[in-house]
Amino acid sequence: MSELDRYSRQILLPEIGSAGQERLLASSVAVVGCGALGSVIASTLVRAGVGRVRLIDRDFIELNNLQRQTLFDEEDVARGLPKAIAAAGKLRRVNSQVAVEPVVADVNPDNVEGLIGDVDLVLDGTDNFETRFLLNDACFKRGVPWVYGAVLATYGMVRAIIPRRTPCFRCFLAGMPAPGSTPTCDTAGVLGTAVNVVASLEATEGLKILLGQEDTLYGGLLYVDVWRGEFERLELGRRDAPCPVCDLGRFEFLEAREGSYLTNLCGREAVQVNVRGPARVSFPDLARRLGAVGEVRFNDYMLRFRVDSYELTVFPDGRTIIKGTTDQAVARTLYARYIGL
Repeated sequence: MSELDRYSRQILLPEIGSAGQERLLASSVAVVGCGALGSVIASTLVRAGVGRVRLIDRDFIELNNLQRQTLFDEEDVARGLPKAIAAAGKLRRVNSQVAVEPVVADVNPDNVEGLIGDVDLVLDGTDNFETRFLLNDACFKRGVPWVYGAVLATYGMVRAIIPRRTPCFRCFLAGMPAPGSTPTCDTAGVLGTAVNVVASLEATEGLKILLGQEDTLYGGLLYVDVWRGEFERLELGRRDAPCPVCDLGRFEFLEAREGSYLTNLCGREAVQVNVRGPARVSFPDLARRLGAVGEVRFNDYMLRFRVDSYELTVFPDGRTIIKGTTDQAVARTLYARYIGL
């Protein structure tokens, strides 16, 4: 049997064929985030025969992940495995022809270029704006295409970004929203079927790029709501103002001039998340979202939120003290989940 036999149904497609399959086998991809979107994306790429797939994630598996993160099971939860490690183990059993590289790391300005600099494509499985802005900077600087994907509740969005050929992420989204101003999956919920649809669309765009068929990309921002049966292509052009990345060549997130930074608080089991740049948190709005998942109280000066064994104290400028851990990766995950950056 030929090594291509396992892809026979895919090779029958005129969009792929034998030459396309060989091209996929010679390609490399980084999937940043191995949660809901990343699970489906990684599984799709490995089954499709993308030759090298790097899985990057900072988090470990929890029981509430299993509703939508299709690579994991209860045994993974019981073993306390990092998501990247568990995902790699499953995917190697799916396709031994693919080199699956797990990386347990928090993507940050110090390591992002090393993580994505040697791949042909980056696919977004993240859950926060800050990492996406950072990926946008690094991919533009390195000339690596990437596909943005996001899902919340029953809807999601997908957009392919090719440096110097399409508008970048900052062309249509100038900067991060204020801390606590946007809902997250942990405060608004997420439907598993929405995850599967958005991730499949994202992976499809990625396959087109790897096959050199950029002219067949969706174009613009593809919006889908699976509950309402809505699909819409939004032609989001560039804003009137110059893009910091495309026009001015400024990599503010990559150079750590924007975003957040973390410090461990001496003598306390706590990590402080600091937000660069001006920000203003609306405590009433944030309290309304967090009230559904934990205990919240606030005054004019701070908001305190308790969930599980953690306490988050949020200040008006977005600075947050997370009590109950000294692990900065855990603190960053909690901040992304509940405050929403």
